[in-house]
Amino acid sequence: MHYPKKIFSIEDLEITFFENLGKHIKNIQLESGAIPSDDYGCHDPWDHIESIMGLNFSKEHEASKLAFLWLIKNQNPDGSWFAKYKNEIPIEKNKPTHFGPYISVAALHFYKIFQDKDFLEKLWPSIKLAINFSLNLQMSNGTIPWSVDERGEIENDFLITGSSSILKSIDCGLAISKILQKDKNVENWTESYHLLSEAIKNPSGKFDLVKNRKRFSMDSYYPILSGCLNENEIKSYIDKIFSNFYVDKIGIKCVIEEPWVTVAETSEFIISLIISGDLDKSKELLIDVLSICDENKIPFMGWQYEENIFWPNEKPSWTAAALIIAADSVMNFSNASDLFLNNQSLLY
Repeated sequence: MHYPKKIFSIEDLEITFFENLGKHIKNIQLESGAIPSDDYGCHDPWDHIESIMGLNFSKEHEASKLAFLWLIKNQNPDGSWFAKYKNEIPIEKNKPTHFGPYISVAALHFYKIFQDKDFLEKLWPSIKLAINFSLNLQMSNGTIPWSVDERGEIENDFLITGSSSILKSIDCGLAISKILQKDKNVENWTESYHLLSEAIKNPSGKFDLVKNRKRFSMDSYYPILSGCLNENEIKSYIDKIFSNFYVDKIGIKCVIEEPWVTVAETSEFIISLIISGDLDKSKELLIDVLSICDENKIPFMGWQYEENIFWPNEKPSWTAAALIIAADSVMNFSNASDLFLNNQSLLY
């Protein structure tokens, strides 16, 4: 096995490196505000929203607002977004339930960095509509179906990764409701939050009813990122990742059977490690994953460690954003560095 060449030590890391990644995201952004994820100019709303946080970090205020305005313009009347777009044209028309609510996470991130309460107020109707779209589908056991298909039929499966993302989105939505003094309008969100928390904490028989997704590493760290687990539950998931997905000196595999470490999965696990209290290992993994970059220090999607190549030959905007968020969580560069480390609704 060969390893990507190490390009940094922890002492080398400066905010300008990650700000440049945010400027790279801005350079990808289209005039409409859309932030493409691939070489074909396509993106999904969750990745678009992740990329907004890269813009926020780099203080690209106007570019960030433009990206949010793309979301407002392209939001469906029911509060959802379609699964995939090419600029403003939907090309996959199912409606994943974790895509929409994620706007609240980026919106709170935006507010923590820019303190722009007026624009947060402008975003509120879309945030409220997006979260309600998903919560209106919540089942009595707390779970939320992962998608509504093109025909409007609710798809009868439940993803722990998507549900964990929704839970964090509700947390940030509740924080925003307090900032804007709208909390009396969303009292049902707190009940939904607790119901979904219980499902994530006690997942047996509730998720992956159609297809088992435990081969994906994100199923073992997204519950940590959701913010609802206790110390023992967090440790159990951390141990599972190290047993099944960790590759020494490289990072975290995306899929258990594939010799492929990915920057985004490693970045998200870095945040999980900080939540668990292991700052030293999070720093080590950050240095490892920074090696999966091109000559301009832009991250590839991942590293195939049997063929010893960067693979695929793509450098998605959301991958750069995930790396920025992880680095900020480790290095405490910005006022939004605690976004995934603390339950935000308890801070306001």
